[in-house]
Amino acid sequence: MTRQAIIERTINAINQLPEDKAAEISDFADFVIKKFEDSRITENIKQLASKSQTFEFLNNEEELYTVADLKENYNP
Repeated sequence: MTRQAIIERTINAINQLPEDKAAEISDFADFVIKKFEDSRITENIKQLASKSQTFEFLNNEEELYTVADLKENYNP
């Protein structure tokens, strides 16, 4: 089914409903749009962070401590 066919089918269904039920569908559509926008924003932030070289300097940092420095080891 094409996008336009889905839209037309949904509009026809909404036109058959009473006003309070049509309002529920409108509220749900607002919720879906917000959820979609939030996920898109989150995905874009993840992409920016993964491409960022902000913490690249940590890869070149020397190791200050070793396992021998531990006083207690909790791994069996």
